[in-house]
Amino acid sequence: MRRFNRTVTQRIGALNDEYLARGRSLGASRLLWEIGSDGGDVRSLRSRLGLDSGYLSRLLRTLEHDGLVQVGPDPSDRRVRTVRLTDAGAIERAVLDRQSDDLARELLDPLNEAQRARLVEAMSVVERLLTAGLVQIGIEKPVSDAATHCLRAYVAELDSRFDAGFDPDRSISADPAELAEPAGLLLVARLRDEPVGCGALKFHDRGPVEIKRMWVAGPARGLGVGRRILSELEEHARDRGARVVRLETNRALTEAIKLYRSAGYTEVDAFNDEPYAHHWFEKRIAGHV
Repeated sequence: MRRFNRTVTQRIGALNDEYLARGRSLGASRLLWEIGSDGGDVRSLRSRLGLDSGYLSRLLRTLEHDGLVQVGPDPSDRRVRTVRLTDAGAIERAVLDRQSDDLARELLDPLNEAQRARLVEAMSVVERLLTAGLVQIGIEKPVSDAATHCLRAYVAELDSRFDAGFDPDRSISADPAELAEPAGLLLVARLRDEPVGCGALKFHDRGPVEIKRMWVAGPARGLGVGRRILSELEEHARDRGARVVRLETNRALTEAIKLYRSAGYTEVDAFNDEPYAHHWFEKRIAGHV
């Protein structure tokens, strides 16, 4: 990993004081690119780039001093600070784009076609694996903004994929009150502070724990988010003394069925009257006899 980092930072020019000979650091140049033509709020920029508040403020002051950005309160909420490119900033960002393209060509030109394909494929794999490491999963109140976003997206996706649509009022209930302690819990996965997945448990005084509301956003699929959520739900169930976890799913959700089977779930006879289910699964949690 360290050898890889040394090679990459040297090849992209990160070791130089002035990235792409533009008179500013790689950090400031990346921030200028991230602001983009639409601008953004400072909090979101800090989250996307993984920078602490002090360092981000220093970078913004530098760009503001150079006349490349304007920083000020959001007209609709003066508690929120926003940043936008000036005309000069937009021109500078376009120059950075062109020079970044030139740098990419410089990296690829010495390679033959097969080597280029291998390098691009390897870079794609590395990017996705590093991105997967940024995903954070934690217990969330079911009424939070992030939880509400995930649960609404879950309903919308099922409605679009099921043959006859999906009406949560016809399905076995998993209301917010049922997904909060002590009745249950909800996990939300975040990538760069944006909600990208969820999964829930419903506890019962006697009998297996139910897994509900498993969902992963399209752009986050392939990062192992669903498997991580499922594993953490099992851990929470085990910590609360559960011996068995159960779930049901629709035949249209082929990727979910594949996940459950590969995670050790066994298909069983129907254990409820869920109208949208075609498959019922259960798993005995390891560590209990």
